Amino acid sequence: MDLDLVFLGTAGSAPTAARGTSATLIRRGGDRLLVDCGEGTQRQLLRSDAGLGDLEDVFLTHLHADHVLGLPGMLKTFALRGRETGVTVHGPRGTRALLEALRVVVGRLTYSLAVQELAAGEAIERDGYRIEPFAVAHGAGAIGYALREDGRPGRFEAEAAQALGIPDGPARGALQRGESVTLDSGRVVRPEEVVGAPRRGRTIVLTGDTAPARSVVEAATRADVLVHEATFLADERARARETEHSTAGEAALVAREADVGLLALTHVSARYAGSDVADEALQLFPRTVVPRDFDVITIPLPERGPPELVPRGGRRGRADEHAVGSGA
Repeated sequence: MDLDLVFLGTAGSAPTAARGTSATLIRRGGDRLLVDCGEGTQRQLLRSDAGLGDLEDVFLTHLHADHVLGLPGMLKTFALRGRETGVTVHGPRGTRALLEALRVVVGRLTYSLAVQELAAGEAIERDGYRIEPFAVAHGAGAIGYALREDGRPGRFEAEAAQALGIPDGPARGALQRGESVTLDSGRVVRPEEVVGAPRRGRTIVLTGDTAPARSVVEAATRADVLVHEATFLADERARARETEHSTAGEAALVAREADVGLLALTHVSARYAGSDVADEALQLFPRTVVPRDFDVITIPLPERGPPELVPRGGRRGRADEHAVGSGA
């Protein structure tokens, strides 16, 4: 099952020539989950290889303008295209009132528009994974999201099964499902004799805007990828505290304490170059990248390797190779 992140908007509170405002697309198999929808997100989707067609779920971390202004245009475009498939907007308390207020702008829709308001701990179960909202430190009600895949059965050891005389067919399937089987000889074979240890699923954590928070560390513990904001550098730590944002170094400390596989820093202010943000974070957490718009992070199954940043140009490379060359 393919799993990746497409960075559609990586700027801070206002867009720049190189970066759009907050929007990140999670792609898992055929599922498309958009986290935040800043101004111009629909155009970013059209410019990427993702497009608009399959998008059915939008998850808002909070209701500040730079995270929601793209909704009216995107919803209207869906209607202008004659869309019939419904869309659900998930978000913190107040999301329903926001969508009701936008009705006058969006007008008549050709599809159903549902709203699901969420609070920390109110998980959404999906086929093979779940979406877990968690508290962040950015005003009342703001939340982040963790996508956690279900665990997978251990690898079936065909040679061990052959040695035990287990024939191909239903008996092997039952063992892989965790069921004991009885052979024609009368011997009972237990799953652990032919199936390896259970394998963990993958985890992606996206914070939205937040000051450093214990709740983020807990949600991100041993995640494959943590997408954390980094609006300021250390010289603006007081401003970060005042506005409930994080510095790049603070985000790196969160990633280090949570022992994540890869830290991706977003919400980059126009006052900094991406390389400045990377330099500060890399001193504290070497597995750091600062994606640009349209970069992708692929998250393979754990046994197949670590997460990897794929720049828009498509050349793959190590995390540290791209962190310091991440543009404006």
